[in-house]
Amino acid sequence: MTYAVDFETVSTVGLESSPVADALAGLRANEARYFKNKYDHVFTVEPAADAAEVVDWVHRILREEREIVIASRPLEATAFQVENIRMAYVFYESGLSINVMYTLDDGGKRAVGFKLSDGMEVPEELASRFKFARQKSKLAGTIRGSFFVIKNEYGSL
Repeated sequence: MTYAVDFETVSTVGLESSPVADALAGLRANEARYFKNKYDHVFTVEPAADAAEVVDWVHRILREEREIVIASRPLEATAFQVENIRMAYVFYESGLSINVMYTLDDGGKRAVGFKLSDGMEVPEELASRFKFARQKSKLAGTIRGSFFVIKNEYGSL
């Protein structure tokens, strides 16, 4: 079932099994607010099992670009396009959020972003590879984030 994320009344719907469910819900709401304010896009998610194509695309990019395999179970995912940018998000039980920004124009910006919910440890598969910068969010507390630039072509979903 698709769920429109409400950034005014933060809910843990779909994220209840996460040990940091409240912080992950805040992180998800933070993303929803950004896309509503910047692009007037309603951020919707669905259970990862119903969005297998999105999860597989994100995992393929991680594996082929950096040989990264995420140990945590994906809970929710979404993919959408704003302007000429294809976005994909996967939210994990550990509190991790991964997004892929894939500009459709040749030579456009393409990157994978990692965000860690407040209260979670850096996942082992990322700890030795990335430094995480901190940012404050009214919805999510302290978010730690990092990213890498995508070098290869992955087409759209």
